[in-house]
Amino acid sequence: MRLLLLLALALPLEAQPIRALIIDGVNNHDWQAATTFLKTTLERTGRFTVDVSTAPAQGENWRPNFENYQVVINNFNGGHLENGIRWPQAVEQDFLHYLNKGGGVVIFHAANNAFLKWPEYNQLVGLLWRDKSFGPGLVIDIQKKPMLVAAGDGFAPGHGPRHDFRVDILDTKHPITKGLPVFWQHKAEQLTHGQHGPPEALKHLHILTYAYSKDSKRNEPMDWVRKYGKGRVYTTMLGHTWKNEANPNLDVPEFQRLLVRAVEWTATGKVTLPAN
Repeated sequence: MRLLLLLALALPLEAQPIRALIIDGVNNHDWQAATTFLKTTLERTGRFTVDVSTAPAQGENWRPNFENYQVVINNFNGGHLENGIRWPQAVEQDFLHYLNKGGGVVIFHAANNAFLKWPEYNQLVGLLWRDKSFGPGLVIDIQKKPMLVAAGDGFAPGHGPRHDFRVDILDTKHPITKGLPVFWQHKAEQLTHGQHGPPEALKHLHILTYAYSKDSKRNEPMDWVRKYGKGRVYTTMLGHTWKNEANPNLDVPEFQRLLVRAVEWTATGKVTLPAN
């Protein structure tokens, strides 16, 4: 056992598996299908080991140890209203401590809907499923630059039915997106529009991808990153799942490559996984 430990310590960091934790248990989407997809897709690369911590609806005694992981993937959505389910206070404090110290956090799809009354969560995600009175929004203008939408203007959060649409990469030089196709056709996804967030948080968002919404008639951010404390946060609005439905959007190879590279970057600040 000691020899195996010494051999593991001797390996370069890039060769050691990244320890990832998925948080799930409550969501208005099919969180079981999403967790299976996340775990399978990450482990298939050989770059990750993935554990799952499932929060009970009443989670007073639930307290995952975030410190054991390099990246935490949030697949939990207790609702976007004021009465939404919160994590126990100790877990929220642990989570923020972990991120501020340099941990990585991935916000997966509907997890950006969660925790309306948790101010720090609103800050670290930046753009969320929030009423347009909550704060400003962001869209991508015709010069392919992020444009602020004032609080109270634009659209309330929403989306139309699942449909195929084009995803464009806004920043082709970021480590996550470098080498990926500059656009791809995404399958059977609900395209979220009208997201809003705290004004100060929007200054720190770095938009990676966007898609044109036929509902808002605007280019809506799909993926973005930000630094928070010493940590990194990646949010994707892709990855929709409904129960008792096929999810061909999860099978799109460009999305899978984007996702695993983003999780690696969030965990380590570097990307070694191939873009093709």
